[in-house]
Formats: sequence, structure tokens, C-alpha cells
Amino acid sequence: MGLKDIQIAFEQARSESRPAFMPYWPLGYPDQETSLRVIEALVAAGVDMIEVGVPFSDPLADGPVIQRASQIALEHGISVQGCIDLVRSLRDKGIKTPMLAMGYLNPLLAYGEERYVSAWQAAGADGLIIPDLPPEESADIRAYCAKKDIALVQFTSPTSPAKRLALGASYATGFVYVVSVTGVTGVRDNLAAGLRDYVERVKAQANGKPVAVGFGISKPEHVREIGQYADGVIIGAALIRAAGDAPDPAQAAYDFARSMMAPVRSAT
Repeated sequence: MGLKDIQIAFEQARSESRPAFMPYWPLGYPDQETSLRVIEALVAAGVDMIEVGVPFSDPLADGPVIQRASQIALEHGISVQGCIDLVRSLRDKGIKTPMLAMGYLNPLLAYGEERYVSAWQAAGADGLIIPDLPPEESADIRAYCAKKDIALVQFTSPTSPAKRLALGASYATGFVYVVSVTGVTGVRDNLAAGLRDYVERVKAQANGKPVAVGFGISKPEHVREIGQYADGVIIGAALIRAAGDAPDPAQAAYDFARSMMAPVRSAT
């Protein structure tokens, strides 16, 4: 597992003329066993990759849906080590789908930078997503990830100056994460105006690296539209809202993923 598996997932999607589909689910939500069943259901639905969340008490990039899910997971005892152990258990069950761990900088620093990267790689994670890690301060973690051959995703936002956008794109491995809106994660009815032009600007700086769009995506038609110009689509809050409180979260997650992928998968 590692960077190569992420590249293969994007290449497979590209060969089918569609975006790679990457749902987000917080590990430990609503409890540890259910989160495992949800991720297994997403794999069964045929998603290309999964962004697994590492719950944190101050998730500054997340809106109320993911904040609530993270808080519930924390109240049920999830920790960084617990998240790592859950990913290892998924790999032990035979899950091959690429997984990227999305976690904030403070818990990483408390765990130890090199130890954090090594532990995730040993557990079977293919990459890391650290939303509050500035590219200018990422040198050490980039080096640790390169040593372990796992991805370190970088973010760009609509407010990123051209120089900073270029820096993030140049440092990214795995893919460049395009934040589609100014603000936090959450369900939105409409895509941001000018999103296509923004994504094209990022792609021009990415030197062929995949570009995936997240934040605010909530409808199949969003996936269809973004798939016309981006390499991947990331959905978190809409999935959690649809499945988190369902009688059977795993079945609800499966149904949601299938419905969101239908517009682009049916064309292939």
C-alpha cells in the first residue's frame, strides 16, 4: 500500500473517463465497530479511495456536521492510536481500497511527527491529509512521508495567492486537494461560482498531479459537473448527514455512495 496505489486509483478512473470518488468518514463514529462497517460498505459500493477522519476536538476546517461526528467519536473513546488500529484491522480483513488519514496538526505533534507517519504507513494508510499544515512548514513531514512512500496531500483554497497556490501544488504528493469554497466543510445546494476556472488554475500548477475537489459537494449533479474538469470528488458532510443517524449506517452509506456515483459510473 502507498503512493502508488493512489496513483493507480486515479489512473483507473481516468481510463473510464470519470472522476475518482472519495468519501470521507470519521473513524470511531458513531462508534468504532459501526465505523468499520461503514467503511466496508463504502468499499462494497465501489468507491475509489476513502478519506478516513481522525477526530479532533478543534477541527477548524470542519462545519457542524463533521464537528458533531468527531465529538461523538471522541466521547466514545477514539484516539489517534485507536484510529491507526482501526485502519490496521481493515487491512487485516482484506480491504485493499486506498485510504488516506485526515487529521489535524496538534494531535500529530503530540504523537510525534516521524512516529505518526511511520505508524500510519505500518497500519496500511496510503497517505496523509493535514488541513492545517502550511506548505511552508511541511518539510519534515514531507520527508518522513517520502521515506515511507506514502502521500502527503496539500490544500489550495479560493483565496490562495498565485504564489502560495503554486507552492502547495508543487509540494503535494498523491493529489492536490482543491477546497471549493471559502469557509468550512458542509452541505451546500450549489457549487461555487467560478469553480471550473479555479480548478483549471490549480491544474496548470500541478504538473500533471491529480486534482480533487472537496467541501460543499452534496448532490449527484455536483459530482457529474465537477467530473468534467477535476480528477476526483471528495464528499464528507453529506454522507455523514445521510448515514450517521440512520438505523443502519452501513447500508445508508452504501446507498448514498451508489447514488452519488451513478451519474458518472453509468456513462462508463
